[in-house]
Amino acid sequence: MHVQLIEYTPNPEKVVAAAARLCYSPLSANEIMDGLNEQMVESFLQKLTDMGHSSPLEHASFTFAIEGVSRALSHQLVRHRIGVSFSQKSQRYVKEKQFEYIVPPSIVKKELLKEKYEAQMAQIQSLYNEFLQAGLPAEDARYLLPNAAETKLVVTMNARSLHHFFRLRCCNRAQWEIRAMAKQMLVEVRKVAPTLFAKAGPSCETEGICYEGKMCCGKAKTLAQIMEKQ
Repeated sequence: MHVQLIEYTPNPEKVVAAAARLCYSPLSANEIMDGLNEQMVESFLQKLTDMGHSSPLEHASFTFAIEGVSRALSHQLVRHRIGVSFSQKSQRYVKEKQFEYIVPPSIVKKELLKEKYEAQMAQIQSLYNEFLQAGLPAEDARYLLPNAAETKLVVTMNARSLHHFFRLRCCNRAQWEIRAMAKQMLVEVRKVAPTLFAKAGPSCETEGICYEGKMCCGKAKTLAQIMEKQ
């Protein structure tokens, strides 16, 4: 898996702070960025967090190039629809004459199962190539390809959507592959906007509470447990 932040809004934290400042200030658009030093930016971002005023975060966007992930992951990823844009390698136009695939760690640990898994992938590849050689279009031959098939994506999210994404997908309850990707994405955005994403992550880390109920991993108390003590 490789995750790279390839583009983002210039001065993302200042842009978000400026948007927040506009909401509570009579300043004109020309004046809104003036005098916004690092201390003021940090102060505005802290106020947004304290107030739960997250709409200004939508003015900063981040674009990632992602590869070495499975179609199983991308099927989960596209469920995030608000403030998100996707471009994905097409199995219709790109012929997978030697497709790469992802092997889950649980299978890697069991040598016999790993051998059977790889043999099955090889069989799928052979049949796929046979279909292409028989003149079938790639858009039909791709029906053979598994969820394990490697894919590449370009993903753009605004900061508000990223906070929501990290809250869900950095959680221990998230599926292992998308959780690993989310954690890499969080590392990337913190390099360029550390204050903006300082409190991004699962609710057990950011709020000290878990909303998974009976599915809780035990890292934090659930809402039900907190209510029982009140």
